[in-house]
Amino acid sequence: MNTLATPEKIQIHSPVIHALRKALPAHAVLSRQEDTAPYECDGLTAYRQRPMCVVLPETTAQVQQVLQICYRLGVPVVARGAGTGLSGGAMPHSQGITLSLAKFNRILQMDAHSRTAVVQCGVRNLAISEAASSLGLYYAPDPSSQIACTIGGNVAENSGGVHCLKYGLTLHNVLKISGFTIEGEPIELGGDALDAPGLDLLPLVVGSEGMLAITTEVTVKLTPKPQLARCIMASFDDLQKAGDAVAQVIASGIIPAGLEMMDKPMTAAVEDFVHAGYDLTAEAILLCESDGTSEEVEEEIGRMIAVLRQSGATAISVSNNEAERLKFWSGRKNAFPASGRMSPDYMCMDSTIPRKRLADILLAIAEMEKKYQLRCANVFHAGDGNLHPLILFDANDPDQLHRAELFGADILETSVVMGGTVTGEHGVGIEKLNSMCVQFSEHENEQMFAIKRAFDSKGLLNPGKVIPTLQRCAEYGKMLVRGGQISHPNIERF
Repeated sequence: MNTLATPEKIQIHSPVIHALRKALPAHAVLSRQEDTAPYECDGLTAYRQRPMCVVLPETTAQVQQVLQICYRLGVPVVARGAGTGLSGGAMPHSQGITLSLAKFNRILQMDAHSRTAVVQCGVRNLAISEAASSLGLYYAPDPSSQIACTIGGNVAENSGGVHCLKYGLTLHNVLKISGFTIEGEPIELGGDALDAPGLDLLPLVVGSEGMLAITTEVTVKLTPKPQLARCIMASFDDLQKAGDAVAQVIASGIIPAGLEMMDKPMTAAVEDFVHAGYDLTAEAILLCESDGTSEEVEEEIGRMIAVLRQSGATAISVSNNEAERLKFWSGRKNAFPASGRMSPDYMCMDSTIPRKRLADILLAIAEMEKKYQLRCANVFHAGDGNLHPLILFDANDPDQLHRAELFGADILETSVVMGGTVTGEHGVGIEKLNSMCVQFSEHENEQMFAIKRAFDSKGLLNPGKVIPTLQRCAEYGKMLVRGGQISHPNIERF
């Protein structure tokens, strides 16, 4: 396990802690090691570091005061929601504070006429849909962690989910965010209408991983519940056929509500966990969902079945009722916890590739398993080419952790070679900093730093993450050169 440098024990008379204790109730400022330990990592547990202190404000006025104090004293600030992130984006700064926004958990307004909800940043993703259900509405983005992840974290990472192919990512489902700059200045981006006046900075902040502003309130779009939804489960005896089927479904003009893929190891893991009725003999299975009116669903299901059969599906099942549809999806939704039963630890990667390269990346990952002597189970948002390979390892073994890190970097960089990107929805955080050196040039990284400086000239918001420094990329380049060769020279570059 990589434990970054632990800060020296902070004394109670630390200027920042003293100032914070004057501004907030005593119970809202945690500085003892036993109190800050639960905040030392997010869902990426391989990297840990304790913050100088943790603050838990309960009002926007308190958030503003915290930021003003930290800006004045030059103290780094790392915002934290539920801690479900998978790239180390919420890992603390050893000489900074962790700003927990967990107490901002109220739904402020539901408007059936405008189909919007105004929620605080700490509201759970699934809680929005639960609250909107009586209105015949729901919040469409549905990451697998939706039972726990917060809307503020979703905004930070631009999260998606299994239905993002048809309904879009967080960015496409948010109208407005409110919060504060690092100086404590109130900021509002977007608006209640579909198009807000002035420069549109909302897309810049959504997905910025807490580096540009602190979000406290979000206005989200709500979507009418479809009259009917049915799911196809298709089995394939060959990875290439399954990958080609994904491309053929989209090429035929169909945009399914969901289009997911799992390989054989992942299918076995989730079937043992939830007993969803998956075909354990298949090399890959696809879950293809259609929703809408009964007539629309019937027609689209028929078209998808025809494409899947032409692509070589060996077995096809269609859900006959809502309980069966949810059963089909239960395995996909529980892929991560199921993987936790196979191994003490797993590292979940998050890259994207062109849909037509799905089989190629799976075959490349199979070769990497031999190279690094580690297992990898794969699950995909296949419709938009977003990969989630889960590398299985034991973090208590330093050598296994090192090999898992190399394995993950190899997957990301191979994705770039295939024409993709190093992240889809989990963010860069600290996990993918080196791989960003492969994806972007020195000039491109500098442009990203320029945006960062425009919002945060002192570099206090979530520093040391997302954008690699020139020095870091130079050092990483030397490491690659010493390796002597490209990992997969036979892969065609785009």
